[in-house]
Amino acid sequence: MMEDDKASVKKFLDLVKKSRRGKFKVYIGMSAGVGKTYRMLQEAHALLKNGIDIQIGYIETHNRAETHALLDGIPVIKRRTIFYKGKELEEMDVQAILNLHPEVVIVDELAHTNVDGSKNGKRWQDVADILDAGISVISAVNIQHLESMNEEIETITGIPITERIPDKILEAADEIVNIDLTADDLIDRLKAGKIYDPTKIQRALDNFFQPERILQLRELALKEVAHHLERKISVEVPKQIKLRPEKFLACISTNHETAKIIIRKTARLASYYRSPWIVLYVQRSHEGGDKIRLDLQRHLINNFKLATELGAEVLKVKSEDVTETITRIAAEKEITTICIGKPHLNLFQVIMRTAIFNKLLKSISKTETDLVILS
Repeated sequence: MMEDDKASVKKFLDLVKKSRRGKFKVYIGMSAGVGKTYRMLQEAHALLKNGIDIQIGYIETHNRAETHALLDGIPVIKRRTIFYKGKELEEMDVQAILNLHPEVVIVDELAHTNVDGSKNGKRWQDVADILDAGISVISAVNIQHLESMNEEIETITGIPITERIPDKILEAADEIVNIDLTADDLIDRLKAGKIYDPTKIQRALDNFFQPERILQLRELALKEVAHHLERKISVEVPKQIKLRPEKFLACISTNHETAKIIIRKTARLASYYRSPWIVLYVQRSHEGGDKIRLDLQRHLINNFKLATELGAEVLKVKSEDVTETITRIAAEKEITTICIGKPHLNLFQVIMRTAIFNKLLKSISKTETDLVILS
């Protein structure tokens, strides 16, 4: 079989698989307690009434009375029990879901980390397997678990978020529904004991549930759903009436903190425009092999991993001429926007490096490429 024929067959196979794939709906909220699980269960009852075979793969009601009452009448797929470090733990039984093959399955807490020894490390990976098997999924997640927003949300809340999902998971959703509440309504729900156990209410009010924090998180959740709608419209608009497709190039160095910001912010831009993106690291001879400090090497590898998880193609190019390499790669890969970090330079470095920066600006100005400096 010739290469062209193989490519044609692969393209058709991909189309067939895509059409067989389950539909994916995500309820998103600004925080715990807005009512995502409640809404999922309400939808399950409506689907059951319409003759749809819907079952619960995993649900977490947090013993909230109103939510718990809605479990009545919805078939539940038994969880599997795992013994881990002397404790008996329960996880979603993915194999049982695949074997039973309902039309739709409810999978709560999308950002959950599975117990060691599970087939997948994360629940979002379980969901991907279920969708690939042709089963539709209704799931839920809080905005703070979105990978590219991680640092922004940590700044707002002051709380590190360890469980995260890559943005590409939300991009794969057929429908995203934002469960929106005002800050006052959410705080009233908390005070009424509808979110947490009474012993935890005051602590929650002193920490996470502060009006200004909730307002910022609410804005992020609303923006994310708006972005999803814009992406959907963008995909459905006929190709011939679109402008040139965007393609981003994020340029990073061994400055790991700046690199992390560049990667996350470029991921957001690429997600907004639903476009491919590349992370480029130009390795000069003094950064090669045993010449680079071990901690810098480790941070660099972690940033490559983060970029890959967020959906980027990672390029590592050995060269002494950073500017030439960036412009060459941008031309080869048909990049529309180059993203770089804001230089942390002292006066001496400014004098030494202005020529490099000017050279980059000059070479880019001859093309149709935009340059974005990320703060």
